Amino acid sequence: MKILSVFLTLCLLFACKAKEKVTEQTEEQEIIEQVQEEKKEELPQITEEKSGKEEIKVSYRVQRPSSGLSGIKGRVNSSEINPVNYENPDPDVLKKMGVEQYLISFLAGEQFYRTGNMDKALIEYNNSINSNRDFIEALISRGNLWLRKKDYAKAIDDYTRAVRLDSGRAEIYNYRGFARMERGEINLAIEDFSRSLALKKNYVDALVNRSYAYYQKSDYNKVIEDCDLILKLEPANANIWNRRGIAWYLKEDDDRAIRDFTEAIRLKSDFATALFNRGNSFYNKREYDKALADINKTLSLSPSYTGANALKENIMRILDH
Repeated sequence: MKILSVFLTLCLLFACKAKEKVTEQTEEQEIIEQVQEEKKEELPQITEEKSGKEEIKVSYRVQRPSSGLSGIKGRVNSSEINPVNYENPDPDVLKKMGVEQYLISFLAGEQFYRTGNMDKALIEYNNSINSNRDFIEALISRGNLWLRKKDYAKAIDDYTRAVRLDSGRAEIYNYRGFARMERGEINLAIEDFSRSLALKKNYVDALVNRSYAYYQKSDYNKVIEDCDLILKLEPANANIWNRRGIAWYLKEDDDRAIRDFTEAIRLKSDFATALFNRGNSFYNKREYDKALADINKTLSLSPSYTGANALKENIMRILDH
């Protein structure tokens, strides 16, 4: 029974690592808005704004299948292990099998987390950590819970404790970096993303996050470098084509920006923000007919798009003269 308990514990840990803990971002909030007075008349300004749909604005696909870009080395098919159903564990069965209480509480917390009951999940994670202060999985899961609750200070505390227990796990630095970025600690966030990438070279999620952090610092050359790496790994990532296009735009390279926005649109034909961005780039080149065509397509997809309506008015005034 003791051997079975140890084996069960190891299997549970591997199974839990395969769980995706944080909601994936919607990155379609990268848009060009407002108008700035610079070298060109009525030159639009690009900004990236938060979406109201979700608090996460970066990709969090930390554990992918083994065939993916950042998959774990080994997997456990929990459905093959009896008599426990790991998606819906029975505490009484686990106790009879000799599983320790900290692990039982952790599994209960994971179940509540999956069903969206964050308050009960927090109680169970607390119980698990109180029973075993060095149980890293519970610390990471509780950190992710704080992240979803936007309590970034507590999330950072839990991730930092987890790093002290195991400094070799790339995803912990990625999570902590995101929490720091949300607190406006951009330089510390970049340090964390870079540490994550030092541990896992092709970790796309950390690259996506770091590119956004560089964007916030207005370091557009670094944004482009990270986007180049991402696109080698994920050439069909329309959001990153759009992001790199924004960086080119802000470097006043409209031709390269247009090429990137065009690829984003090719990959995602209803990508309203990329259409709007390309329309602005054409506007800067004074190719007003092309700009108007893109803005009209933008408004057909999103009629209340404030920036698109404003830009259309500018174009119409120019064309009417």
